[in-house]
Amino acid sequence: MLKIVADNKIPFLTGALEPFAEVKYFAGAEIDNQKLKEADALVTRTRTKCNASALRGTQVKLITSATIGFDHIDTEWCDKHGIEWTNAPGCNSESVKQYVAAVLALLVKEKSWCLTDKSIAVVGVGNVGSKVSALAKVLGMRVYEVDPPRAKAEGGAFSKLDDVVGEADIITFHTPLTTVGADKTFHLCNAALLSKMKPGAVVINSSRGEVVDGRALKAALENEQIGAAILDVWENEPQIDTGLLEKVWIGTPHIAGYSQDGKAKGTEMSVQAISRFFNLGIDDWTAKGIPQPDAPVVTVDCAELTQDEVMANVILHTYPLRRDDADLRDNITQFEYLRGAYPVRREFQAYRVELLNGTSLLADKLLALGFKEVDE
Repeated sequence: MLKIVADNKIPFLTGALEPFAEVKYFAGAEIDNQKLKEADALVTRTRTKCNASALRGTQVKLITSATIGFDHIDTEWCDKHGIEWTNAPGCNSESVKQYVAAVLALLVKEKSWCLTDKSIAVVGVGNVGSKVSALAKVLGMRVYEVDPPRAKAEGGAFSKLDDVVGEADIITFHTPLTTVGADKTFHLCNAALLSKMKPGAVVINSSRGEVVDGRALKAALENEQIGAAILDVWENEPQIDTGLLEKVWIGTPHIAGYSQDGKAKGTEMSVQAISRFFNLGIDDWTAKGIPQPDAPVVTVDCAELTQDEVMANVILHTYPLRRDDADLRDNITQFEYLRGAYPVRREFQAYRVELLNGTSLLADKLLALGFKEVDE
């Protein structure tokens, strides 16, 4: 019988593969060579290091990761040893878009920003970055798209980071983690880059912790070289730099992509990949039982509110980002627990918006953000 080992924190997975295989569930960080000895497939997240130490001498033929990132997989070793692997590109792109939208909403609410007067550099314009770029354009921001690999492959209107770093009010990172090559992203945001940013600039990182040099960022914040930082990902997770957490404006425990919708999509892509590889006949499997939001209708009275304020109120109804920031600060040593026990968050598509004293322009913008229905 087919044998599968799976991370026990992957939602909606239990029961999907049991009709076809013996499935054993373990905490991601505890999955090791011994547990994988007789496994034919591994369903994982980023906490399982899929390298020679874990895989040598096992029967594993396929690794499916229910995540966008795959730097936890030693792809070169797997390729050399005949182990196929898949990730879930784009599965949580809407969720990360919602996270960045909530950051922008808090800039409006807490720092009185007018977004139409601001510019944003989106570094990495793939599945996630392209949606963040579209979000910023809907909100009326000036957008610089930075993606050296795409620029080389496609040409087009991509910006160079060095050209826009001194112009952008926000720099947000949406790159994979790479450590070699001309376009490596390890410590892409370093002391040199931070020194070129305009006074008051804001840095957002929801990609991989090592894309930002934490020591350099902490120094830049201490010296008021930049205005603020928002970190969802950290170097050395889950043992994060608590001193850096004290300095950032918003800090969260690697949950930007943790909407129920994003999790479901990642699980679906993993199950479907296993089905195709082992010919199980469930290539179109979809997750069941995705919970609904507690308050699926957002009602906002637009009278005496600016466009930015209306948009901010709607966005923060779907995602009260300050909750996640407070949870991390109150439970600094519980990084992994906060991820495992993360509350239900649904994306914009799960909500209907009622605008009182609204306009068709506002309604169109909310629909463009992804809300399923907007009533004026």
